[in-house]
Amino acid sequence: MRGKELRIVFMGTPGFAVASLKALVENGYNVVGVITAVDKPAGRGKKITESEVKKYAIEKGLKVFQPVKLKNPEFLEELKSLQADLQVVVAFRMLPEVVWNMPRLGTFNLHASLLPQYRGAAPLNWAIINGETKTGVTTFLLDQKIDTGKILLRREVEITENDAVGDLHDRLMEIGADLVLKTVEALAEEKVNPIPQTEIIPENEIRHAPKIFKEDCKIDWTKNLETVRNLIRGLSPYPAAWANLVHKETGRTVPCKIFFAQPVIAAETAKPGTIDSDDETWLNVACGNGWLEITDLQLSGKKRLKTSDFLRGFRQVYDYHFE
Repeated sequence: MRGKELRIVFMGTPGFAVASLKALVENGYNVVGVITAVDKPAGRGKKITESEVKKYAIEKGLKVFQPVKLKNPEFLEELKSLQADLQVVVAFRMLPEVVWNMPRLGTFNLHASLLPQYRGAAPLNWAIINGETKTGVTTFLLDQKIDTGKILLRREVEITENDAVGDLHDRLMEIGADLVLKTVEALAEEKVNPIPQTEIIPENEIRHAPKIFKEDCKIDWTKNLETVRNLIRGLSPYPAAWANLVHKETGRTVPCKIFFAQPVIAAETAKPGTIDSDDETWLNVACGNGWLEITDLQLSGKKRLKTSDFLRGFRQVYDYHFE
């Protein structure tokens, strides 16, 4: 059987998932249903917002389901009625067995790492934060535990020294979409041999990618400059690394997000968090073993700015330090 003969149900929510759904639709695959998150209030006005996947699915006339609970009997009957041969999951929530085990070919997930490394909610962020020089995308069959199922296909991607997580996200989104198509074909034609993750790397050598919280994003300037820079890159543009600007005399504190930084050569060392600047075009901050030049930043409640623009509105920045 060819992949385009399969009845496919797609599950996903954010923009990252849209690329894979779009690839299936535009290449003539038979997507018989789309499962996505319920509409939610968002922003200061709490306006009801639809997921990116829902917006695309409606635009293409696809049948959309938004179950609150995946074990709801009504939803399960609707899902069963679609008679899917295969389910494809990209950036969705954990599925109960009654859902992922329903199609005859099972359910596979696209994960943004080279599994079994970086299982979890934030694989792209942690790969850069940990200073990895490569990552990739993996398709795998779902089973009872999160991100542990048998691997179908993988594709490796280089992480360059200037990649921020936003750059990597956009590259892997497109590469992942292509891998989804190849996985569908491989399953349809029975040309793939699922590999247990334990055969690739021992459990004790696996790095995980847990959800990132605000405190994980706070910069510790006592760390070496590569560690600090990797944290900044691994959180840019979202959720963004941050630190407090503190006035040396008054103690006034201003939260500040930092989006990009690069090493600079400086003869003198200084206490971590010390600021050096010409107050016009550049701003350097001392780390544990050197200096970083901050090129993009944002004060709380303000918009993101290049350093030169920031300094025009924030005079005498050298009266502050970072902590």
